[in-house]
Amino acid sequence: MNAPLIEIVGLSKAFPLRGGLFGGIRGEVKAVSDVSFTLAKGDVFGLAGESGSGKSTIARMIMGLTDPSAGAILLDGLDLTGLTSASARSKAVQMVFQNPGSSLNPRRSIGQSIAVPLEARKIARPDVERGVARLLDMVQLPAEFSTRYPHELSGGQKQRVAIARALAVEPQLIVLDEPTSALDVSVQAKIIELLNDLRGSLDLTYIFISHDLSLMRNFASRVGVLYLGRLVEEGPTRELFEAPAHPYTRSLLAAIPVISAEEEAIKPRAPIVEGEIPSPMNQPTGCAFHTRCPRAFGLCNQQNPEAFWLDEDHFARCHLLAPDAALSGARHTETLKRESAG
Repeated sequence: MNAPLIEIVGLSKAFPLRGGLFGGIRGEVKAVSDVSFTLAKGDVFGLAGESGSGKSTIARMIMGLTDPSAGAILLDGLDLTGLTSASARSKAVQMVFQNPGSSLNPRRSIGQSIAVPLEARKIARPDVERGVARLLDMVQLPAEFSTRYPHELSGGQKQRVAIARALAVEPQLIVLDEPTSALDVSVQAKIIELLNDLRGSLDLTYIFISHDLSLMRNFASRVGVLYLGRLVEEGPTRELFEAPAHPYTRSLLAAIPVISAEEEAIKPRAPIVEGEIPSPMNQPTGCAFHTRCPRAFGLCNQQNPEAFWLDEDHFARCHLLAPDAALSGARHTETLKRESAG
């Protein structure tokens, strides 16, 4: 196993909740609560969850766009939360955003946009021009695209430009925040293939943020599932897909559209979760998922579950998995096992 490149340790973020006549602080919104995970160099960590689960807040903290309330972000042992220089962080970590159109300056040509990070590195002008051509080639775009403007490109081509610009500083880690959600399905597959090729040729490491678990199956090395700011399950991708332990994970996987009988056969037989994720401003007591969980029992609305390790690499936070769970919870656990076997 490769050495860890990035370690997220107890990461939390609470935003002040203001109100009243003078806008005083009357509480806080817990967007992320005590999230920890480790990612080895050259791997892909998939971070999944519904809108409002805290995915983008974690991305912004890693990028230094939002300060964490607690915790540490270690990159090769260096705590990024202690870096005061934005340029030092940007050399190590880059981000590819959800909407490539909004991340590109419409008044700059493609070549000018890609050249900005190269020029910031004090590279000579002739070398900048060669660097732009090389980066366009790396993302499978012709060199003549350097003279075009964003409005002349398709969504997939814009995202390739955004990837090229991220590569320009030769980062160690790239955060991919829903990089394919604004693209057609056929284009999504090509972008994922490109990212995989670049990872292999450049030894890149990715954090891949998405609400779409189906994209992670053949891309991510490990997957973490977020619910209302907490990591409720994490493990190697194959294990998590073949034996999901948390009811929320099982429901997400059960909802994935499939196109063959073989894919349908390996989906969990779990009820689809109804309703919407609760507001972070008014989180439920106990396990945050209990208000939507079809298997909730007495303990669920009283205590927040600890991590239960299924093996050394795979855990889930669910009272149903605890060895000393209440009898009603134990019965639910047996049901989970029967469904997995079926």
